[in-house]
Amino acid sequence: MRTILVLNSKGGCGKSTISTNLAAYYALQRYNVAMADFDPQGSSLAWLKARPATRAPILGINATKDTLRPPRETEVLILDAPAGVEGADLTAIVKRAQTILIPVLPSATDIRAAARFVQNLLLVGKVERKQTRVATIANRVPDVSQRENMLSKIGIESLNVRLFRPLERFLQQLKIPMVATLPDSPCYAIADQQGLSVFEIHEERAALDRDQWRQLIEWLDSRQSMPRGG
Repeated sequence: MRTILVLNSKGGCGKSTISTNLAAYYALQRYNVAMADFDPQGSSLAWLKARPATRAPILGINATKDTLRPPRETEVLILDAPAGVEGADLTAIVKRAQTILIPVLPSATDIRAAARFVQNLLLVGKVERKQTRVATIANRVPDVSQRENMLSKIGIESLNVRLFRPLERFLQQLKIPMVATLPDSPCYAIADQQGLSVFEIHEERAALDRDQWRQLIEWLDSRQSMPRGG
C-alpha cells in the first residue's frame, strides 16, 4: 500500500488542499484510495462529504476517532495531518508513512518555521531516513509578473526564487528535495466547494494548475520517493 503523509506543524499552509487533490488524482487513475483525516477541523472529510457520488470514489477515515485500519484492498492511503502535531503523536503518525510532503508558504515566517520543523523531523530522530522519504512543496506561490519573467530569462532571479533560496540551501544540506511549486490559484477554492480537485474541473485556468502538479506526481511515482527496500 502506497502511504503519503502531508505534514507541517504550522497551520494554514494548504495541507488539506494538497491531500484532497492527491487523493483525487490517484482515484482518477483507478486506484483504491483512502484518505485519513487526523485534523479535528475535519477539512478533508468535509471535502469528501461534498464530493458527488458520480466521481471517482475515495474512502474517508476519521483518524481523530477511529483506529486507522484502511480496508485491505486500499492501494493508496493519504494521511492529512493536523497542525501543531508534536512529540509522541508526531512520531506515531510519521511511522505510518512511506513518503512525507511538507508544504511551505512563500513568506519568511513560514520558511523559517519549515526549516525548524524539518530539522526536528530529521535531526531529532523523528524520521528514519531508510524508512521514510521527505520532500517539500512551495505552495500558494504568486504568479510572477511579466517583468519578473523577463528578468529571469536574462539571469536575474525572481522574488519567489530569492525568497525560497535560503530554505533550498538548508534542504540541500540535508539532501531533501523541493519537488514542486504550486501556484496561488482560485481554481483550488472552486474545486473545493464542489468536493472536486483541479484534475476534475473545466475552468481554463485549471489546465495551468494541473501542469504544475506534473513534477510532484513524477517524483511520487519515482524510486526516489520510496524508502529503501520499499
